[in-house]
Amino acid sequence: MEITNKSTIGEIVADDFRAAAIFSKYNIDFCCKGHRTIAEVCKKRDVTESFLIEELQDAKNSPANQSFDYKSWSVDLLTDYIEKTHHRYVEEKTPVILQFLEKVCRVHGEIHPELHEINKIFNASAVDLAAHMKKEETELFPFIRQVKKAKDKGLPFETLVFGSIENQVVLMKEDHLSEGQRFKKIANLTTDYTPPAGACNTYKVTFSMLEEFESNLYKHIHMENNILFPKAIKLEKNFKKAF
Repeated sequence: MEITNKSTIGEIVADDFRAAAIFSKYNIDFCCKGHRTIAEVCKKRDVTESFLIEELQDAKNSPANQSFDYKSWSVDLLTDYIEKTHHRYVEEKTPVILQFLEKVCRVHGEIHPELHEINKIFNASAVDLAAHMKKEETELFPFIRQVKKAKDKGLPFETLVFGSIENQVVLMKEDHLSEGQRFKKIANLTTDYTPPAGACNTYKVTFSMLEEFESNLYKHIHMENNILFPKAIKLEKNFKKAF
């Protein structure tokens, strides 16, 4: 779908739910007032049309589905990519989803009590994921980069001050397992992210965002568990043998 200043808000969100986060950023109601055009809402909100359209296109054309040969990447490149892509994704999407969950719970929670349980699970996930990513960014990933740098420069392993990559990986994998179990519960509670008949746009978008979040999280966990961690552990073991 080509987005122009004549495109309606409802059309754009229906075509790609990621646009909902952009509209929410500018407090543009895409649910009850989805019939309005880009030109109309920009005039109302004093937002530049071209700037808003560019943001919407960037969201639509995000490289989330691009395929790369991650297995050929070095461990330092993998850690940088995971931080800049998956960690930033979690940081950006979490507050948006929390906001939407609060709204659907408030409006629809009495009729659909499962929404409160979904909200509770996602809130717990948000707290734990933030702590998990901080530990990776401040401890494990710098640790991995240090091993790679030392090996590349031919420095003796003994000069590195840390414990073991493998020991830290065990803890990270335990966290990953917990998050996977949480999202299985969310998927069950949402009937695989299927909104009920007659659900409003906000309800639909909330489920779509949760589904995308789960998909991104599983890719995130896959990249760490199956690509980064084995490569980092192998690097460390080979490095130790060299000395």
